[in-house]
Amino acid sequence: MNDFFKLKENRTTVTKELVAGATTFFAMVYIIFVNPIILVQAGTEANPMPYGGIFLATIIAAVIGTLVMGLFANVPYAQAPGMGLNAFFTYTICGIMGFSWQEALGMVFICGLINVIITVTKIRKMIVKAIPESLQHAIGGGIGLFIAYIGLKNAGMLNFTADPGNWSLLDPTVPMEQSGIFVNSTIVPAITDFSSVVPVLAIIGLVITIVLLLLKVRGAILIGIILTTVIGIPLGVTDLAPLKSVFTGIGEPFKELGTTFGAAFKGIGTVFNDASRIPMVLLAIFALSLTDTFDTIGTFIGTGRRSGIFTDEDIAAIEDSKGFKTKMEKALFADSIATSVGAIFGTSNTTTYVESTAGIEAGGRTGLTSVFTAILFLLCVFLAPIAKIVPAAATAPALIVVGVLMAGSFKDINWNEFSEAVPAFFTALLMTLAYNISIGIAFGFIFYVIVKLCQKKVREIHPVLWGSTGLFLVYFILMALNGAGII
Repeated sequence: MNDFFKLKENRTTVTKELVAGATTFFAMVYIIFVNPIILVQAGTEANPMPYGGIFLATIIAAVIGTLVMGLFANVPYAQAPGMGLNAFFTYTICGIMGFSWQEALGMVFICGLINVIITVTKIRKMIVKAIPESLQHAIGGGIGLFIAYIGLKNAGMLNFTADPGNWSLLDPTVPMEQSGIFVNSTIVPAITDFSSVVPVLAIIGLVITIVLLLLKVRGAILIGIILTTVIGIPLGVTDLAPLKSVFTGIGEPFKELGTTFGAAFKGIGTVFNDASRIPMVLLAIFALSLTDTFDTIGTFIGTGRRSGIFTDEDIAAIEDSKGFKTKMEKALFADSIATSVGAIFGTSNTTTYVESTAGIEAGGRTGLTSVFTAILFLLCVFLAPIAKIVPAAATAPALIVVGVLMAGSFKDINWNEFSEAVPAFFTALLMTLAYNISIGIAFGFIFYVIVKLCQKKVREIHPVLWGSTGLFLVYFILMALNGAGII
């Protein structure tokens, strides 16, 4: 074990790695409760996405991705379905774009393959150099605001009011209760009056989670979810009915996994059938790949250099190398493989978690940390029936808090420089208010190109940005033509 993980070389021990692995696990295990609650909304009454299947897919993706990270790359990072990416999957790809969850899984699988290609070739160098650093930070911070907004909505803390005559049924051929509703810009959000206990419980959970984080309690987010769920019992929010099947219902999630497993391939078979949808498909895959790539690279650079896990050679390899010569390249490959594997089992993009920092700070320096984290995730398989009692009001605080942490990316943007602030601002603003990560990225790219054209700095616009901006503009044109009934 010492020779395989090079423990002595990295000045660590099995005990230190075990403690670090457990620390990382408790810092990020909240995802097994939050991810199913988000992704299950990607289904419809006629085509539901089963909770149990998502729960197990989340764990399996975390276990496989984290093991590959530990055994192949020998670095102390853990992986699981990413926050923000799961929201994009549900609310944008399946919600706004109208794709089925099977088709969305197919896109995630393709995204993983693209990221593998990006990792083993110099395309990675091109992408990293193409996207301005300010936009990278804006994308990260914007996703944080988007996630927090979802948390507020899931907690029932927001009400929306529209003026009379400014809304219509999405499908007038069915009864109102069966149709979605389209509302124009007259709709106004407002804070709830807290007459319902659901937002009250969410507020209690948010306060508990924030206090635990301020006190630097390990596993603060998980503890917050558990305590909020318990408090929800006397309030009538937490439904204990699933507990009746704690022992008899363990097999049910595995049956549901049969529904999600391999669904990605069925989705690939249908997603490209309609030529008119191909621009949207390409846009979604591009946004998934871009967000996943920078999320992972940002995590590695932000934590690896400071801790000494990645050397300057590793960092430089992101741009100047190809193959698997360094730990950084191996780690990026592990992250890419995990996304496709997760899609096969039935979950959105798997990514490297910044919460891995907790384990690194606890002394984790090798892949043995990741192995221990993966083992603990595997044991969570038996929690499937219990996980169903966790209400949305208990996971909403986790979304809000994660949003707060991700918003820290804004600090690296020079807001005093107007030319830098404009693209960053519209990236974050539209990402949140349009409820669409790809739209935020689109506006950021478009305004960046406009800024550089006005400054007569055309040479600073990378060909990748030109191409991406063109793709986004084509998408908006097609969307307008479709809305006008022309196509």
